[in-house]
Amino acid sequence: MTENNDTGPNAPAQRTTHQPAQKAQKDQRYLEARRLLEAGAVTDRRALAENTKTRPEVLYYLAEDADRQVRKKVATNDNTPHQADMILTSDPDEEVRVELARKIARLVPGLPDLEQEKLRTRICTVIERLAQDSLPKVRAILAEEIKNSTAVPKSVVLQLARDVEETVACPILEYSPLLNDDDLKEIIAAGLTENALVSVARRETVSEDLADDVAATLEIPAVAALLANPNAQIREETLDSIIDQAREVKSLHRPLAMRPSLSIRAMKRIAGFVASALVHHMINANALENDAAENILERVRARIMSERVDDTEAQRLLEQARDYHARGMLDDAFIVNGIENNQRELLIQCLGVMADIDAKVVRQILHSKSGRAVTALAWKAGLSMRTAFQIQTELALVSPSQLVAAKNGETYPLDDSEMVWQLSYFTE
Repeated sequence: MTENNDTGPNAPAQRTTHQPAQKAQKDQRYLEARRLLEAGAVTDRRALAENTKTRPEVLYYLAEDADRQVRKKVATNDNTPHQADMILTSDPDEEVRVELARKIARLVPGLPDLEQEKLRTRICTVIERLAQDSLPKVRAILAEEIKNSTAVPKSVVLQLARDVEETVACPILEYSPLLNDDDLKEIIAAGLTENALVSVARRETVSEDLADDVAATLEIPAVAALLANPNAQIREETLDSIIDQAREVKSLHRPLAMRPSLSIRAMKRIAGFVASALVHHMINANALENDAAENILERVRARIMSERVDDTEAQRLLEQARDYHARGMLDDAFIVNGIENNQRELLIQCLGVMADIDAKVVRQILHSKSGRAVTALAWKAGLSMRTAFQIQTELALVSPSQLVAAKNGETYPLDDSEMVWQLSYFTE
């Protein structure tokens, strides 16, 4: 008798036992889930709601559970079906909707890569519903997460950009690549809050037309943000208008002076009213050649000379300086703060008290254009070389070619005898 090994090509297929076992296991889990739904405690339903292996139909049922914690866990569960997510967009508990917004926001970066158009459409449908939520927190979470996306519906982006809540509108206005110039100009024309307009001015690219519209609002923070944005294209005529406005608006002085690629004409106009401390920053930011820099510095020096205080005010400032000195307040930090706050006349009196030199002599040294003389004054006043350099550039307006730099980045480059010699030109 021949033994049949069932090994030939026509042998019957081997039966597998693992598939029925898996099905039985799934059925058992489903029956257990049904039991917990019907008779289980709330803790059991919460466990089902957060388990990513729970069947979608069970999660759909739990989306309307009486317990808010159950619904919150369904909202966070990535396995929750679309129909359940749509139910949760109208959930009466705001925290449930917040958690849903966070989950949907996590899915946004993957939208362009989704192969199933049906799934992408479903996610976008939930996004559209969340964008209409009555709770600003929900809309803000959504706006923050989709601000850089090109895959979300533009209608949603436009809706969020026009939102009355700044936490919602600002991220979209500043970052969304879906907003074009026409969209932004229309939104500006309809009226924006101050911070929302600042967000527009900070966009990665701001065209000349868009810059015109921002500047035309005359909102100071937005104009300052526009000037500070190196990628904002500003027409010369628009810049002229801003300069006219900035003369009386101190908060625009720094962003104007620090604006890159200014024309010589614009720099001369700006130098006519900004603090002397900003002029060197402006010169350095635009890498001016020595002759052009000196021309601007000379204009500023002439302006400063014409702004001197009268004798009564000078005496008051001298007494104030003596009081500060008696209380031990005159140091490097005090001088630097005075420079940054454009307290020029007070600083002249303070340097005189610190160096035991008459204020008139201090003024002569500061107007001498000599980096060595100014450095010697700072040394006599007991200041650091770092402060001495700042006095040269921002208070004395020493030309770039005449500046005295620190030795090894921090110490005075001149010896004591040369310091005394430099001062002797003015004190003897």
